[in-house]
Amino acid sequence: MVTVVFILFVWTISTHLKWIDPLFLPSPQAVWIAFLDLLHEGYKGASLIKHIFNSLNRLFLALFLALITAIPLGILCGYSKYIRAVFDPLIEFYRPLPPLAYYTLLVLWLGIDDESKVALLFLNAFAPLFIATVSSVQRVPRDRINGALSLGASKWKVLAYVIFPTCLPDIITGLRTAIGVTYATLVAAEMVAATSGIGWMVLDASKYLRSDIILVGIIIMSGIAMIMDGIIRWIQRRQFPWIGTED
Repeated sequence: MVTVVFILFVWTISTHLKWIDPLFLPSPQAVWIAFLDLLHEGYKGASLIKHIFNSLNRLFLALFLALITAIPLGILCGYSKYIRAVFDPLIEFYRPLPPLAYYTLLVLWLGIDDESKVALLFLNAFAPLFIATVSSVQRVPRDRINGALSLGASKWKVLAYVIFPTCLPDIITGLRTAIGVTYATLVAAEMVAATSGIGWMVLDASKYLRSDIILVGIIIMSGIAMIMDGIIRWIQRRQFPWIGTED
């Protein structure tokens, strides 16, 4: 709270005394007024709530697809080196690439609608979640697996009742990383042929030098990201208190 208050104080003083041109850094009051205008009038024919909903809809759909694919595949690849040998080269090939490097291909293949945007976000969420899952499976104590097998558990039961619960804390941590990476790509995903979304609103406002709207969009995106991360950290503290979280 002290940090936030200090930043607001410096921001207010610097804009009030005209240390910085309002075109580049509007005052907190101007940003607040712009937020109220967006809340009541919307932006370019859509309400602020709709812009937020459209962005989160793309984000959550991509994260859901990454969860149901990256985690099962990561468990299998971590358990079997043969399965890992099939998928690892593909993932390691595209993982270091900047998202915009292959976004144009996704637009050519899937069109300019939400399909290409969701695909871009999905690919960004998939890699960190997959890698975290594979790494966690490889660290599961072999004695724990052998103990379950010696008691008559099948390999599928070992995966479901031994390996997956053991890896769940690391998977949650990987999810935090995936959300951060994917959220950072959201603006890039809304750069091409979008007409709604917080990222699109920020980019469109920059064309008209509306720095107040840009700051409103940035603050909203940051606030949503902090809330999402806070929820995951709360789940970690409640369900896995022994691993701790950074505060």
